[in-house]
Amino acid sequence: METVHPYNLLFKQLHYPKDFLSIDLSVENSELTIDKLTDPIKMENWINQNIKKQNKLVAYGGYLEKRKLYDHNTIFSELINENNQRNIHLGIDFWTAENTPVFAPFDGTIHSFNNNSAPGDYGPTIILYHETLNTIFYTLYGHLTLSSLENLKVGDKIYKGEKIGRLGKSTVNGGYAPHLHFQIIKDIQNYRGDYPGVCSEVMLNEYKNNCPNPTLFLKDI
Repeated sequence: METVHPYNLLFKQLHYPKDFLSIDLSVENSELTIDKLTDPIKMENWINQNIKKQNKLVAYGGYLEKRKLYDHNTIFSELINENNQRNIHLGIDFWTAENTPVFAPFDGTIHSFNNNSAPGDYGPTIILYHETLNTIFYTLYGHLTLSSLENLKVGDKIYKGEKIGRLGKSTVNGGYAPHLHFQIIKDIQNYRGDYPGVCSEVMLNEYKNNCPNPTLFLKDI
């Protein structure tokens, strides 16, 4: 039986690798000037230029990537210390057009949801609970539309391939170019509708163990 790539489960209308472009948003990328990092429209234009140049439809990447993207948002800088600055990304981002539908990669249930509306936060967020092959884990979908949260109930069954939301625009998704933040979480602890998607260097080992690489993890399930 042919294995379906996890990205094709999330975006059924797209096809990996044909439609996907790996993109670098790390601190090493000199193209990411402060005006792009602080203006979601300029960031969106820059990402779209890269996508079109390579004849793709979506840019992706960012697992454990150290970024400057969060430097101007106070929610990431509670501790003013280089090693404590929260700037290491714990999920994978998929940058594509607003309103792009997102689908559940596995059967699951609604664990929780919330509009995390602070600047720089997730905006509308859904977390699913999964249990498969005796493995329990959670998937987080951040930066959705407000309508994605309508009519949801904790405990509702979600089936593999079911649409769970759409990508929100910058005015509702925390202030970013439209994208999906997708993250695997082994232990959700006491979080509801939220979980850190960015960590500091001093906390990296702890979060890396609890938030494995989504692509590799999903391939193993």
